[in-house]
Amino acid sequence: MPKVSFTANLRRHVDCPEQVVTASTVAEALEIVFADHPRLKTYVLDEQGTLHRHMAILVNGQAIRERQHFALPVAEDDEIFIMQALSGG
Repeated sequence: MPKVSFTANLRRHVDCPEQVVTASTVAEALEIVFADHPRLKTYVLDEQGTLHRHMAILVNGQAIRERQHFALPVAEDDEIFIMQALSGG
């Protein structure tokens, strides 16, 4: 089953522990995680369901380009990593 994990910076603001989910697409994985942690959804997606500009989703270390429907298939041993971009100096 795919594993969904989050950057430490995001975990500081929202309860989002690493989670193993039964999903065949990134969208299904996100739906399961958001159902368990509803507050997390507003950090990751805007009100139209589009990925916030400061967020990125990686599958097995590769950033996905899709910003809204997340139809990318995932396999049992895939890792979905959700990270928040940081800036500053």
